[in-house]
Amino acid sequence: MATIHTLDRKQWLPRPRAEIFDFFSRPANLQELTPTFLNFHITEAPAQLQAGSLIRYRLRIHGFPANWTTEIAEWEPPLRFVDTQLSGPYTMWHHEHSFVEERGGTTVGDSVRYSLPFGPLGDLVHWAMVRRDVEGIFNYREKRMRELFGG
Repeated sequence: MATIHTLDRKQWLPRPRAEIFDFFSRPANLQELTPTFLNFHITEAPAQLQAGSLIRYRLRIHGFPANWTTEIAEWEPPLRFVDTQLSGPYTMWHHEHSFVEERGGTTVGDSVRYSLPFGPLGDLVHWAMVRRDVEGIFNYREKRMRELFGG
């Protein structure tokens, strides 16, 4: 049985929830929040997300090419949405985005649950590099959101 790993982040931004949610509801903006070292490219996506939307992208993980398809499994504007992996590098990827109005701005929450293939070997690879990679991607995302929205 694969180990389920977690990452939870919250970031307050001094902007209205409607503005922040609108930014996240457009797949093209995902490029803005992804580190360049992943060589991330969306290959197919709608202009605006909704329940059931599929997003297909291509990226490089430590130099190895990967294709990834996610689906918007839950869609509750402007409160939250969930994307899940249909195919890609993980055996499971569940990412809940939440948006809470507070203190005159919006707290953006990311709750990620994921697992890797290959059982104990996958756990070793997670410990050696994947955990650090996932944290680094979300650190970059936090920095870019501060640059784009303040806070």
